[in-house]
Amino acid sequence: MKNDPDDVPFSYRVKVGHISANPVEVHIEADSGELKALAETWSVVSVDGLSADLQIARWKRDGVRVKGRVQAKIVQSCVVTLEPVEAMIDESFEQIFVPEGSKLARQPGNDAGEMLLDPDGPDLPEPFVGDTIDAGAVVAEFAALAIDPYPRKQDVEFEGHIEDSGENDKKPSAFAVLKDWKKD
Repeated sequence: MKNDPDDVPFSYRVKVGHISANPVEVHIEADSGELKALAETWSVVSVDGLSADLQIARWKRDGVRVKGRVQAKIVQSCVVTLEPVEAMIDESFEQIFVPEGSKLARQPGNDAGEMLLDPDGPDLPEPFVGDTIDAGAVVAEFAALAIDPYPRKQDVEFEGHIEDSGENDKKPSAFAVLKDWKKD
């Protein structure tokens, strides 16, 4: 990944040269400072916990596969009442990294030069620079993707909102502008 380590609120750097074909199991958790930084980054009231269980292994020859499960507890503001709403995140993920410039990171195409994308297919490998990848940034990214953009307290509905039925809508006449026009 191309992130500067100072820009990432949660980081767990992995040296690519130390990764073997056999998966290594790793458990990571965010400390209180990282939780505060994540809450600010994600624009939520608070992040009360973030942890992940990862399997890190070699992928093909030069790549790295990070596979795991991220769990988090966050507090957001209800979009109706602005009261705090607790939410649990529990997501499985998989991300593959390849060195920058690797042929494995190229987008598949056809003879006409069009890119072929499968929205339900696996993500393309993520390029990395240097000899390290940041597994913590991957965990934080997948947790952020699981955050509900419109949290609502249970049993809370929008009140006082009246939908327009559209029965009074008339399409204006193209000649309505001319009705006030007078000839001299």
